[in-house]
Amino acid sequence: MTKIKTRFAPSPTGYLHIGGLRTALYNYLFAKQNKGQFVLRIEDTDQSREVKGATQDLIQTMQKTGLNWDEGPFVNKTLNITEKGQNSPYFQSKRLKIYQEYAEMLVSDKKAYYCYCSPERLVKLRKDQEAKKLAPKYDGCCRDKNQKPKSGDKYVIRLKVPKDGEVVCDDLIRGKVKIDYSEIDDQVLIKSDGFPTYHLANVIDDHLMGITHVIRGEEWLPSTPKHILLYEAFGWDKPIFAHLPLLLNKDKSKLSKRQGDVAVEDYLTKGYLPEALINYVALLGWHPKDDRELFSLKDLIKHFSLNKVQKGGAIFDTEKLNWFNCEYIKQKPDKELIKLVKKFLPNADDNFLGKIIRIEKQRINSLSEICEKTRYFFSQPNFNSNILIFKKSDKAKTLNSLKLVLAQLTKLKEAKWKIKHLHKILEKIVKLNQLTNGDVFWPTRVAVSGLEKSPSPEEIIEALGKEESLTRIKKAIDKLT
Repeated sequence: MTKIKTRFAPSPTGYLHIGGLRTALYNYLFAKQNKGQFVLRIEDTDQSREVKGATQDLIQTMQKTGLNWDEGPFVNKTLNITEKGQNSPYFQSKRLKIYQEYAEMLVSDKKAYYCYCSPERLVKLRKDQEAKKLAPKYDGCCRDKNQKPKSGDKYVIRLKVPKDGEVVCDDLIRGKVKIDYSEIDDQVLIKSDGFPTYHLANVIDDHLMGITHVIRGEEWLPSTPKHILLYEAFGWDKPIFAHLPLLLNKDKSKLSKRQGDVAVEDYLTKGYLPEALINYVALLGWHPKDDRELFSLKDLIKHFSLNKVQKGGAIFDTEKLNWFNCEYIKQKPDKELIKLVKKFLPNADDNFLGKIIRIEKQRINSLSEICEKTRYFFSQPNFNSNILIFKKSDKAKTLNSLKLVLAQLTKLKEAKWKIKHLHKILEKIVKLNQLTNGDVFWPTRVAVSGLEKSPSPEEIIEALGKEESLTRIKKAIDKLT
C-alpha cells in the first residue's frame, strides 16, 4: 500500500496568508491521520517576486502554529529552525538542474519544443487576439521547427499540447472535471533565464518527492489540466487532487488585504493564540459530524475529513475568530499567560500582572487588548465627575456612598484585602444605609477605574492594593465637592 504523502508549497512573496495556513493545515491533518508524511517546499523559482525575509517568516509561522514537516534535505541554522532535529524545507531554487534535465528530456521525446519568439512578437500576438476577442494563447509558431538552439540564442521551452482529446481530473472535493485540449496553451516550461515555470517545477517535485495527494486552493484549479498533461507527457502516475474552497470576506468578495488583516503573522503579533487560529481556520470549509467547535490539533488529526470539505467559499469572520481566541485565553494557565502578556506589558511586575490577568482573561479577545483595557491599573484615571453618578442616583447619594466606602475600606486590614471581603463591605454599606447597588457599586468602580464599563470594583480594588485604592476614592470625592 502506498504511503500517504502531502506537501505545502508556498512562494516566498510575503507573509503567510490565512488561506495558506488552512491549506498547510489540511495537508498536515490528512497526512497525520493516515500515518503519512507532510513536506514543506518553498517554491522560489520566480526570483523577481521574492520578498526579503518571507522565507524565514513562513518557516517560523509554521513552527509557531505547530505544523512541523517531516523531511527536508538538510538542517539550515541560518533560517532559525529551532525545532530539535527539524530539517530545512526543500527549496526549488536549489534544484534548477533537475528541472532543466527533465525539460530537455521532453524535447528529446518530441513532447516539448524550443520557442524563439521575441517578447515583442508575443505582445503583438496577444493584442491582436484581444482585438478579435479571442482568448490569449500561443499560436504554435515554433512548434514544428525542431531547431536546436545555438550559442547566444534566447529561447524558452514549451510543452507540445496534443490537439485532440481532453484532460480528465477526478477531484476529491469537486468531482470529475473535464477540459478539452483546445483550451490549453502550449505552456512555457523553462523560461529564457533558465528557471523553470511554476507548473514544471511543481509537477517534477511532486513526482520525485512521492506526493500522493495534492491539496491546494481553488485558485489552482485552472492549472490542474496543465499539470496532468505534464504527468502524461512524462509517463508518470498523477497524484490525487483536492481543491479547497476560497476564503471570503463577509460581503462574499475574495479575502484580501483591502478589507483587513489576512496574514497569519498579523494575528500572532496582536496576541491571537496559535491554537485558536488553527482551530478556527480548520472550520473554514470543513464541517465536523456534530456541532462541536473547539478542537486541539490532536483532535483535528482524529476527526478531520476531506469528504466533509465543502465546495462553496467559506466566510472569514473576525468576530468568530475573536470568540475562539477568547475561549483559548480563558483556558490558559495564568503563569503561561503572564509570559505571553509580557510581550505587550514588558515593564509590569509579574505578581501585579497575574492579578490583572485573572481579572481580564474572561473579557479580552486578544492579548494585545490587555494594554488598552488595563491602562487604569498603571496610572490614575482622569475622568469627568458626572460619570460617577449612577443614572438612577444623584450627586448627594453618590458623595455619601463614596465617603462610607472610604471609611470602611480604611478600617479593613491588609490581610483581608481580598475580593470576598471587599464585596461584603460594599454589600453591607448598601443594606445598612438604605442605598441601592447603583448608589454604591457604580461610583466605587468608576472612582478606581475612571471607566463606565470595567470589571467589578472589588476586583479592581484588590489588584490595586489598599493605598492606591484609597487615594483614587479620595480623588473621586474631591471631584464631587
